[in-house]
Formats: sequence, structure tokens, C-alpha cells
Amino acid sequence: MIVQNEVWEHIPLLHVHTNEMTAKNPVAIFIHGFGSAKEHNLHFAYQLVKKGVRVILPDAHLHGERAKPNTTSQQLEPVFWEIVMRTVGEVELIYKELQNKGILATNAVSIAGTSMGGIVTVGCLSKYDWIQTAGVCMGATSYTKFAEHQLTQFEKAGVQLPFTEQQLAETMTMLSAYNLENKTNVLQQVPTIFWHGKKDQVVPFEMSYPYFEKYGENSRSAYIVDDKAGHAVSRVGMLAVTDWLAQHLA
Repeated sequence: MIVQNEVWEHIPLLHVHTNEMTAKNPVAIFIHGFGSAKEHNLHFAYQLVKKGVRVILPDAHLHGERAKPNTTSQQLEPVFWEIVMRTVGEVELIYKELQNKGILATNAVSIAGTSMGGIVTVGCLSKYDWIQTAGVCMGATSYTKFAEHQLTQFEKAGVQLPFTEQQLAETMTMLSAYNLENKTNVLQQVPTIFWHGKKDQVVPFEMSYPYFEKYGENSRSAYIVDDKAGHAVSRVGMLAVTDWLAQHLA
């Protein structure tokens, strides 16, 4: 297994593959969580590469190699949605680079991620029609509902955000374009695996399950509920998600 540290366009990433892989192998683009970095999801990449899937792990804007010195997660909170939307756009750049580099000769591409990466995956599902399968771990299917939840949490914590009411309203309007609720047939068209812990207090379970309950039954998608888990994907969950992605990319 080969782990190469590369830069595509302006995006630092890990390209994980084997010498035996060709352009016919499927590809998974896997996005890390808020305050994390590309190398923190190498265990997902390891499982996927073992199953014949080439994996791309990018650093999100202001994360990993792109982080500013001494920046804390708390300082990044006001620009959370800027990071998310920029990453959605950069996923398409990576997709085009896969084609330009001659290492993607099929349409077998998956987008997946944890926490913020799961939220980015939702945005990609709402925007791109080239995704063959997807994995949403601890994500939110409505950008606006999760943004409203964040505002409530900030208010409870006494955090003052540097935005006017008009700026917040404009942001909500912009975020609404990424809501998966606007795409009622996605789970039928794109096999998607959801994983979420019922005790998650960062991205609550209710941020994703109602959408699946409404549109996912009898679809090509699935939802794994962990009754005991909080905001961390269990090993059992990681194995289930990587198995799903590999099977639906085959």
C-alpha cells in the first residue's frame, strides 16, 4: 500500500493506492471532520484500498497543511460554512484532476466523510450527478437546520458571532441550495450509507435520520444506527461503511 503526499491544484492530499491499481479501479474521495486533517482518516483508506479502491484524502480549507499557525477549532467556528462550501467545490476539482491525471477511466467514484466531511458529502450529493455511491458519517442532511442548531448552541454558550442579522439571513439563503431535502430522489439514484450515533451531541442524530426515514425506505440506500455511540465512528461502523462503499463501487 502506497501513501503519497501530493498537491493537486492548490489542495494538499494523501493519495492512497497500490502499484497494481489502474485507471479502472474505483475511487473514493474521503473528507475529514472539523478541526481534523487528512491523515486522521487513514484507517478508512486502509480498508478501502484493501478492497481495490483508490482513495484520495484532501485537507479541507484552513485544516491540516492549510491551517494557519496557532489557529484553534474555536477560532474556525465562525467560518465553518465557508470551509464546508469551499470543500464541496474542491471535491469537483479533485474529480477533474483524477480524469486529467489519467487515473480514473470509469464513473466509479464515491464521496464520503465524517462529521464535517459527512456534511460536505451531503452538499456534493445535492450538487453533482457523477457520484456513484456515498457515505455520510455523522452528517446533516439540511444545511439550514444544522446552521440553526449551531446558532442555538452558540447562544447558549454565550458566544458572540461577528455577523449582522442581514448577513445571517443571506447565509441561510445560500445554505438552502445545499439542502438534501430539496433532492427527494437522491437516495434512490445514489446508493448512500449513513452512520450515526444516537448519543451524538455535536451533530445530533435528528439531523440526518428523519430525511432517511422519509425518503430512504425501500431505496437503494441504508442507515446504520448506533444506539450507544456519541460523536465518533466505531470500528464496527467504519468497517460497515467501507464495506458498503467498496461493494457499491465494484
